[in-house]
Amino acid sequence: MKLKKIVVVLAALCTFSSGYSWADTVGVSWARFQEERWITDQKALEARLNELGHKLITADARGSVEQQAADIESLLARGIDALLIISQDTTAVIPAAETALNEGIPVIAYERQIKHPGVTYVGFDPVLVGRAQAKALMEVQPEGNYVLIKGGPADAYAHGTLAGQMDIISEAVNSGKINIIADEWTTDWKPEIAQSNMENIITAHGDNIDAVLCSNDGMASGVAAALEQAGLSGLPLSGQDGDIAAVNRIARGLQTMTAWKDVRQLGKYAANLTHSILSGSEITSIAGHTVFEDKDSGIKQNAFPLDPTSITADNLGLMLDAGWVTKEQMCRNVDASIIKICG
Repeated sequence: MKLKKIVVVLAALCTFSSGYSWADTVGVSWARFQEERWITDQKALEARLNELGHKLITADARGSVEQQAADIESLLARGIDALLIISQDTTAVIPAAETALNEGIPVIAYERQIKHPGVTYVGFDPVLVGRAQAKALMEVQPEGNYVLIKGGPADAYAHGTLAGQMDIISEAVNSGKINIIADEWTTDWKPEIAQSNMENIITAHGDNIDAVLCSNDGMASGVAAALEQAGLSGLPLSGQDGDIAAVNRIARGLQTMTAWKDVRQLGKYAANLTHSILSGSEITSIAGHTVFEDKDSGIKQNAFPLDPTSITADNLGLMLDAGWVTKEQMCRNVDASIIKICG
């Protein structure tokens, strides 16, 4: 594979100073940096890149497709050597990614897959995330009326998560054990939109809801608020990311699970991958390499997927042991007689 520079797309254009000469500059274009998890990603990514002698500059598109295109153009003009992109729209961003590739800059799609053969993917496997979510809900609610609260319709990751969910529940749906009474996409994965959608679903179906297969923790916060307002708190509810608020909801019995993605490890992993590519390593020889193939388009691309960890009330200790949350954060307003780890 022809060596190309790596373009890293993250958040707001910020330059970080250092007391020594940097080997290469990595650019990151964030789609929408405001979510809790992306802040954690950036800290881990920057720390490891600095250790490896690289400078990080970032830009935040704040949810705008047009701004992200402009941000990538600006990052390229600043002479970055590698680019990571967290896409606002994984299709609309392709022309900007191609511009970088044509300039000889390696492009890495971080967490949100950009279906282009020249772009390398690194992130937690969305299909495995979706499967973990559906498995956890089916363990506590193997039949009944399900609601699907899906992620952003323009995000390939949301579609991958949905595909994983359907891998698990399709048989039960086809047999009639599970009835999907509502499913909604959620623009930009926004919690407030998820809450509004859930409120409308409750208005239409009342308490005739048995489980909510929700695709991430931010949206689950909105769903949980809607359920609480309707007196339905405690229904089986899934999430993804391991947000601190979601961990607390699990301990309080307000959320069933989260597909935990330790993004501290992802940030470090992505930094190591970027460094390897910049150092001239053949990408297929880098540990963890696989090839993703899109069945619809036939596109094949180099990929480095990580596996999530399913977290429920039974294994919350894993997150404490990893230093992901503190006991105080996890156990706030929790009945310690029910959740022993909070005793």
